[in-house]
Amino acid sequence: MFVNTYNDLSSYAKTFKSSLEKQKIKILVCGGTGCVAGGSLAIYEELLRLVKENGALADVDLLKEEEGISVKKSGCHGFCEAGPLVRIEPYNYLYLRVKLEDCHDIFSHTVIGGEPVERLMYQDNGKLFKTQEEIPFYQKQTRLVLENCGHMDAENIQECIGRDGYKALSKVLCSMDPKDVCKLIQDSGLRGRGGGGYAAGKKWGQVLAQNNPVKYVVCNGDEGDPGAFMDRSMMEGDPHKIIEGMIIAGYATGAHTGYIYVRAEYPLAVERLKIAISQAEEVGLLGKNILGSGFDFELHINKGAGAFVCGEGSALTASIEGERGMPRVKPPRTVEQGLFGCPTVLNNVETFANVPFIISNGIDEYKKFGTKDSPGTKAFALTGNVVNTGLIEVPMGTTIREVIFDIGGGIPDGKKFKAVQIGGPSGGCLTFDERHLDLPLSFDSLKKVGAMIGSGGMVVMNEDTCMVEVARFFMSFTQRESCGKCIPCREGTKRMLEILEKIVAGNGTVEDLDLLKEIADTVKNTALCGLGKTAANPVLSTLEYFHDEYLAHVVDKVCPAKQCKGLMALEIDSQLCKGCSKCARNCPVNAISGKIKEPFVIDKNKCIKCGACIESCAFQAIKEV
Repeated sequence: MFVNTYNDLSSYAKTFKSSLEKQKIKILVCGGTGCVAGGSLAIYEELLRLVKENGALADVDLLKEEEGISVKKSGCHGFCEAGPLVRIEPYNYLYLRVKLEDCHDIFSHTVIGGEPVERLMYQDNGKLFKTQEEIPFYQKQTRLVLENCGHMDAENIQECIGRDGYKALSKVLCSMDPKDVCKLIQDSGLRGRGGGGYAAGKKWGQVLAQNNPVKYVVCNGDEGDPGAFMDRSMMEGDPHKIIEGMIIAGYATGAHTGYIYVRAEYPLAVERLKIAISQAEEVGLLGKNILGSGFDFELHINKGAGAFVCGEGSALTASIEGERGMPRVKPPRTVEQGLFGCPTVLNNVETFANVPFIISNGIDEYKKFGTKDSPGTKAFALTGNVVNTGLIEVPMGTTIREVIFDIGGGIPDGKKFKAVQIGGPSGGCLTFDERHLDLPLSFDSLKKVGAMIGSGGMVVMNEDTCMVEVARFFMSFTQRESCGKCIPCREGTKRMLEILEKIVAGNGTVEDLDLLKEIADTVKNTALCGLGKTAANPVLSTLEYFHDEYLAHVVDKVCPAKQCKGLMALEIDSQLCKGCSKCARNCPVNAISGKIKEPFVIDKNKCIKCGACIESCAFQAIKEV
């Protein structure tokens, strides 16, 4: 198979679509990183074996148009909390927490008999949800970018083409000139999904306007936020969509070379991208004279070493060049002097993945989703203290309440919701407050309250979370990842971390809070790059919305959430203590004394709060206060 012209692509697409329809039963085993870690590859192999023994396996070559049963490794289904996942089409059954021993029942009852295995299906309050689309986690989602993730073989370009892959590229090369493409993307309102929210079409137009024969397209797949895995899942589940978006960007701006920068901690994403690039080259959708248009484009993969700062544009391009990943002073901007000193389009994975939909369906269709200033959808990695964790995609403007309580299923174990951290280390912590819980998720609305969408990490916290410790954790991460080039970030994050550590250790003062805010404001206003300027956001937002909690730490010397060991004291309940002396015998500093068969006591001045006494007490008489 080789695609020489637009007509060839259209013809192959019809053939492959017909072949997919002839696959009467499709078994889609989640091949995303989360489910793979849970053993999904063994499940895939076992189901494949059972189907082969039955003699009904459809050939993986869609050119043959054979009927039968297909077993596929798909991308991430999103419902990571319930993995490993197996979807059976055309019934759309979704089986959760599948084990190797469940494969026989799935094959005999569903694949052969057409009946559901109800014990593997989602249930809530006695109600059974047979299909994936009925499950509350999916009901309120709108999956545009993630449309194919979990629904197709992520390593088969034929299936991608059969699902209209590269159709948008064909339209662009056949009937649009570069200026038309840039204008269409700008008029669509697509904003960069990597965090800054800069207009993608405007950026493309700026690169097109540069008078330089050499230009580049760079995809930022360096997803470094703790708890974030949106880009990883897209690269694993639908790599061709990202490649197609990058080729279109190359055509629109006059670039003939692209780089995908992926962190080395994403081996599966790297592998799937390599397979996709190789397949696209083999069939003629990458390389010379694509679709007979005369347009050439080549694509390379660069693996990053895991530096958080390489998520910043100029640091990322420096890393590709073989230099140490450090940001530079701007101007000149990346669109003027980016990779190898040439004009460069730099967008993140999700931004490029939006492009084919916009080209194929038009501006009006795209703007049906989202808000006026933030059209389209946004993928989020929903993690933390929430019932349903996983990868979601919702229209811009969806409220935080809808995400946490409708899609996420609320807070487990009857706990109260306390805060949500949006945007990773660069984002802010928002409170359980009507202003925030019903806040629409958009670039501008979050910016107004001191937070940001960032790449899309969303960490939910319950009432047991100490917000001072949360600020300390994120500051520890940011300080560790600071490249050290500019003094405000290098020294400012270090001093903020020292103050926060002092506070959680029980040695903070009210004056420390004033100094903490002063340093945070200074770093925000004077740091060199975008990462440095947003490093103080977790501190500033928690100081504003959880000020009482900070005061409790420095004035009352208590941690309301009882999480900071430096502010905890241990006491023995005289009513529960049996006087067995086991706690005293296990105390490493001899801080416990008493008489046998009488209540023992703890000397708080000697106690180092190691917890050995709590572990040794059989009567649960020792409490943290």
